[in-house]
Amino acid sequence: MHASLKLPLQFDASRLQTDLHSVLAEEFIPHFNTAYYEGEWSVVPFRSVGGRANHIYPDPTAKQAFADTPLLNRCPYVREVLAAFPCTQQAVRFLRLKAGSVIKEHTDYQLGFEDGEVRLHIPVVTNPQVAFVLNGVRIPMQEGECWYHNFNLPHHIANPGASDRVHLVIDCEINEWLRELLVTADQAATKPPGTSTAPS
Repeated sequence: MHASLKLPLQFDASRLQTDLHSVLAEEFIPHFNTAYYEGEWSVVPFRSVGGRANHIYPDPTAKQAFADTPLLNRCPYVREVLAAFPCTQQAVRFLRLKAGSVIKEHTDYQLGFEDGEVRLHIPVVTNPQVAFVLNGVRIPMQEGECWYHNFNLPHHIANPGASDRVHLVIDCEINEWLRELLVTADQAATKPPGTSTAPS
């Protein structure tokens, strides 16, 4: 499985941005792990442990199940996007990296295809200066695209641009639908340029 895959899903960035604008500035919660970043990195939880709007950590040891937070009711297109993923969703969040901020290189715990849980990213707003680097490779992501990354690998993000970077981030358990989606995208990424995907 490739470390990064652009999935064959495309969402309406303008509608995601409309939902983003419905979120109040004070509803963004600063990320708890201050050792990981410089500047401002903050979170709006749409699904969390117990459905709490102030709970931003997707704790794998939590006793309560993941549930929708009240904030999701204000974001109809986010709900529509989530409905496009027929698999169990755990934490769902807007993650905002303010202009001029940096997330330092780190690895996450068991967030790769082989672990049975993946973290998908859909850029809501971004700018050309944003540098997302996974395992030494810079990967540009455009608004409305959907990406899989193996976050078990070292990664860091810098936003030296003049505008914030906000992604909709969805933690999903792999089921047959998602497995097929990822495997198909992986096979397409492996094909040499110009190779036909039509049956022979």
